[in-house]
Amino acid sequence: MKLAALTSVAFLGISLMAHAQQTAKPEDTEVWEPVPKTIIATPSFPAPPSDAIVLFNGKDLSQWVSADDRTAPAKWTVKDGLLTVNKSTGNIETKQSFTNYQLHLEWRIPANISGTAQARGNSGVFLASIGKGDLGYELQILDSYNNKTYVNGMAGSIYKQHIPLANPARKPGEWQAYDVLWTAPTFKPDGSLLTPARVTVLFNGVVVQQNTTLAGPTQYIGKAQYQQAHGASPIKLQSHGDKSEPISYRNIWIREL
Repeated sequence: MKLAALTSVAFLGISLMAHAQQTAKPEDTEVWEPVPKTIIATPSFPAPPSDAIVLFNGKDLSQWVSADDRTAPAKWTVKDGLLTVNKSTGNIETKQSFTNYQLHLEWRIPANISGTAQARGNSGVFLASIGKGDLGYELQILDSYNNKTYVNGMAGSIYKQHIPLANPARKPGEWQAYDVLWTAPTFKPDGSLLTPARVTVLFNGVVVQQNTTLAGPTQYIGKAQYQQAHGASPIKLQSHGDKSEPISYRNIWIREL
């Protein structure tokens, strides 16, 4: 095949991909079945181990910055030992960057939560933040207690990628816990993927992701894929744009592996 013909084929492929991205809808990547089995579980709330880095100690946000402007301090609300999302100030992320780690964090959906589906206590922990906004690898946080939504967007899911193995969510107003083992992706010198990210997640003490391989950073629209090489990254907490009451966090710590 001549060079001109090859160029035309390549251009056509790029044009088709661009068109597909422009016409894609969020619903295209929503999965509604199978619905994970609902189970009753009791979370544990351990104190930080001696070698842990305490990311939130109930007193201040000294370990956090604004995700949109890393020179600006985080501006969520700290009161009575709790960290509560301030939706008007955007996402926050850790000052420090991490590669492979063990993470523990506790979160609570307000007892008076309103809304339905994805507009009900929506937040998320980005296990590696790779840019402003909602760029990164998101472990979804949501009220998944008797709240129907797409199952690859419920609590315990790797958003729009992996359905949780079970649904151990507790009632709004009760504290819940995530324990995460994160293995960061690695990249070749030319920026292409060498090894994908992997994650194991315990939700209220129940395994909901088991050494799960990620197809790339999570996407609201379109399929996940690795497009940008990166190294150690901050951990990000999401300030979601829905109008439901903001959730709270406590006892966040991490151990580098």
